[in-house]
Formats: sequence, C-alpha cells, structure tokens
Amino acid sequence: MQSLRNIFWLGTKELRSFFRDWVLLGLVVYSFSLAIIAQAQSNSQELHNASIAYVDEDHSELSGRLARAFLPPFFQPARTVAQKDVDRLMDVGAYTFVLNIPPHFERDLVGGRRPILQINVDATAMVQAGIGSGYAAQILSDEIAKFLTRQDEPPPAPIGQVVRIAFNPNVVTAWFTSVMGVISSTTMLAIILAGAAVVREREHGTVEHLLVMPVTPFEIAMAKIWANSLIIVGAVGLSLVFIVERLLRVPIEGSIPLFLFGALLYLFFATSVGVFLATIARTMPQLGLLYILVAVPLNLLSGGNTPLESQPLWLRTIMQASPSTHFVAIAQAILYRGAGFELVWPRFVATAGIGGIFLALALWRFRAVSAQSQS
Repeated sequence: MQSLRNIFWLGTKELRSFFRDWVLLGLVVYSFSLAIIAQAQSNSQELHNASIAYVDEDHSELSGRLARAFLPPFFQPARTVAQKDVDRLMDVGAYTFVLNIPPHFERDLVGGRRPILQINVDATAMVQAGIGSGYAAQILSDEIAKFLTRQDEPPPAPIGQVVRIAFNPNVVTAWFTSVMGVISSTTMLAIILAGAAVVREREHGTVEHLLVMPVTPFEIAMAKIWANSLIIVGAVGLSLVFIVERLLRVPIEGSIPLFLFGALLYLFFATSVGVFLATIARTMPQLGLLYILVAVPLNLLSGGNTPLESQPLWLRTIMQASPSTHFVAIAQAILYRGAGFELVWPRFVATAGIGGIFLALALWRFRAVSAQSQS
C-alpha cells in the first residue's frame, strides 16, 4: 500500500508539472485538435475540382458533348486550348488533364471505324491523376454510348454489377485520416511526454533528489507512466467526441469507452518506449532524434497509412510484434465497424502482452540508470 501511495503522489506531481508547462500543454491541445483537422481536410484522396482543358479539332456535335460532360464537383468546367499550347500548358501545370479530340472523330465513329481519343495526364498530381483518369475514361465512354444510341442513359451492361461500400459509403478520406491522426498523436505524445518527464528531471538535477527519497526507481517510473497515460487518454476521448465526431462529422459506430480501454493498454507500450529512450538521451534534443528513429517507422508500418497487405510478407510478420499494429486494428474495428469486446479481445491481449514486455524492459533500464546516478 505504501508503494501504491508513493506512485499516486509522485504521479500527481507529474500532473502539476505538466499543467505548468505551457509548451507541452499547448502541444497536446494542438496535436489532438488543429493537427487532426488539418490532416483530415488537407489530405484528400478524392477527385475534386480537377483542372481540365480540351483541344477540339473536330468541331462536331459529339466533340461539344464530350467537352461539356466534365462537371463539378469532380472537374472544373473544361476550357478550350489550341493544339500548339498543350505541351507548354502541361509543363507549367496549368491543367491536370487535356483531352485531344482529333479531326473527323464523330464521322469516323459513326462510320464504324475506331478513332483514337487522347487524354494527356499530368501525373505529378498523383492522386488526382490516378483517380481522374478512370473517371474521365468512364465519362467519355458513357457519353459516346449515349450519342450512338440516341438515349439519355448509356445502354445497360451485359452483367448486373452491384457494389456495396461498407463503413464509409462515400469513400471520404477524412473519415479515415482523422482517426489515424488521433492514433499518430497518441503514439507521438506518449513517447514525448513520458520521455520528457524523465529527461526534465535529469536536466534540472531533481532526479538525484528523488532517488534519495524513500521511493524506488520502479515507483518513480510507474508514476510518470500513469500520469502521462491519464493525460493522453483524456485528450484522446475529448478529441474523438468534439473534433472527430462533432466538428468533422465522422460517425463513430462503436463504443468510445471500449476504444479508450484499448488505448490505455497501448499506452503501457508507448510510454514505456518514452521512458526507455529517456534513459539513453541526456537532453531533449537527443530525445527528439531518438523519437524520430522509433515513432516514425511505427506509424508508417502499423497499417494506419497503407494496408498491411501491401507490405512484403517478412515485414508484415515483423510488425505483428508491434502493439501499434494491433492498436490500429483495434481502432478500425471498434470505431469504424462497431466491433464489440468479443471480437477485439485477442488484439487487447496481444497489445497488453507486448506492452508488458516493453514495460519490464523500460523499468529494468530505468533502475540501471538510477543505480548509476546514485553511485
């Protein structure tokens, strides 16, 4: 009981220190509010307002219909340009797409010949180029089919294809990036706050004062872990409710308390990494450099940016040993698909087990460094 009291009161000291540190407090507020809004609204993966021009060398009814077929919000109204200006306009990035309608296109099409319709694409605009090429091809195909059949709708396909998009019917990027932003901020702040709490004690020379008090290195480390975990769990919950769900209007299908429980298990791992790195770094700049080496690969390879299936088999196997991979899967299952405890408990066990190993490693390292400081 005395050990628990020591951990509790040392943790409250950490909380008071945090709320007096305006830099760290501002970092937490920014990371779980403005940073998530910016990530959700600026990293769009949909085709929107793409610039397009056309060269009309046919001047027929069909060429006019093709030019007018590109409509907002996917495309800007198509503008006519001269053939001699196409290369220059593509070079300066004036248009992402340029449609070239050759002479006698309508006559050759009606006569049963197979005229060539060219679309020039600026692939430096990678997302819009990739998605927009498919959109443009479909629009042109439908418009030509309607012209040939003289119908308002293209003829039915030989098969009936029904596509049902689950969990994100409109394929809105913000629904995905906002939650992944919360996860990235959780990893970042857990490592930085826990590591900074230890490094700050060493920089100010107060770690020696703690070590001569009737407390153990284990109690010191656990106090820093629970205090910083509490701060982050509270920030995650507020961010999900007020930023993700209400401001960005991302529907949360599952239980937020269940997700926060999973986040708490994950924080045993992330804060342990922060404590471990702090035993290596002697200053905050060193901690920042070590953070980049650890946290960036965790975020990039966890499945929060690209699916695990797109990674090599050997890398997917290695990443199964990372709690960040399981935490991303927990978030997607609960928040997007509405999964309950009966579906995600294996992930909880894996996260807690691997996190416990890293916690033991961090505490062992902290004890060793504390023993060196006392000697």
